[in-house]
Amino acid sequence: MSRNATSSALQPLLPSLLPFRKTPMLACAMASLLLAGCQKQEAAEHKLPIMVRTAEVEISSYAPTTSLTGVIAARTLNNLAFRVGGRVAERLVEIGQHVDKGTLLARIDPQEQESDLRSAQADLDAAQAQLTQASAAFERQKTLLAQGFTTRRDYDQAAQAQSVAQGSVQQAQSALDNARESLTFTELRAGAPGIVTARAVEAGQVVQAAQTVFTIAEDGDRDAVFNVHETLVAGSSAAPPVSITLVSDPAIKATGKVREISPVVDAASASVRVKVAIPDTPAAMPLGAAVTGTVSASPVKAVILPWQALTSDDGKPAVWLVDPASKVVTIAPVDILAYDSGVIVVDKGLEAGQHVITASGQLLSPGQTVEIAGGATQ
Repeated sequence: MSRNATSSALQPLLPSLLPFRKTPMLACAMASLLLAGCQKQEAAEHKLPIMVRTAEVEISSYAPTTSLTGVIAARTLNNLAFRVGGRVAERLVEIGQHVDKGTLLARIDPQEQESDLRSAQADLDAAQAQLTQASAAFERQKTLLAQGFTTRRDYDQAAQAQSVAQGSVQQAQSALDNARESLTFTELRAGAPGIVTARAVEAGQVVQAAQTVFTIAEDGDRDAVFNVHETLVAGSSAAPPVSITLVSDPAIKATGKVREISPVVDAASASVRVKVAIPDTPAAMPLGAAVTGTVSASPVKAVILPWQALTSDDGKPAVWLVDPASKVVTIAPVDILAYDSGVIVVDKGLEAGQHVITASGQLLSPGQTVEIAGGATQ
């Protein structure tokens, strides 16, 4: 403020100051206050605009990827059990051991089955003896009937006795075959080559028929098993290829395809178990190995901006726009497609060529004039 302006501002106050001419200190204080007010008004009129950074809107292709950690599991698991009960006499394999088809895994005490076999053999011998006797009696009756020395009734009775004896022999033979088969059931053998993954018995333990004793993961192609959040499963309309990478050695890779999706959601984790088939599974991916599965979605057209550009308008996502010519800002609501690492993906609300403020947006209000850092979009 100039000296003349100050004098003009003080002139209306001079009459009121005349009664206080004997107190010059009070007059000086009041003049200082008037000078300070004028300086603040000048500072407000020359306040600098807010400095912002901007980015030009570009429409690009966005293909989000999802990565999850899972484990390698067997395609087929066999739960093996004895077909007869008894006391385990011997266990011959350990967990993690590879076995071939027919390998003896365990044996139960065969004493009971051997006793049944001997009893069945004795029954067969007795039945065969009766058959021999009945056959001899029938042959005699047949000869006597031809010579007229016996009756037809005695002949028919001899024939019937022979038929009954033959049936007894067949029954005894069947019982003997069953006893022999039961004896083989005292040995548990692998039905297919694979790796023993679980063991449920020890030597000396009594087991029941059909009680699981060993679990074997069959050789062949493996699965990668993942626990996927239900929202990802629901939002996937197709079964895209899955890139499988070994966590311990990222150089080991394979490509799989979704084979099975569990229809049940786990209540504790809100996840769904997904099995990905891995054809020609690399040997370096053993059972239980940790792997990473990555899926890339189909690309879509969208605008990718730094997360700092995001603001809120009435509780809804929005961004600040600036006119490069007038440098006046406006707020624009947007639809967010995805939140990714360090960026937001805008689906709707922006057009190519617009300028979005990416820094200092929290200090703005609609219609405010700003200064763009560097004098151009950044």
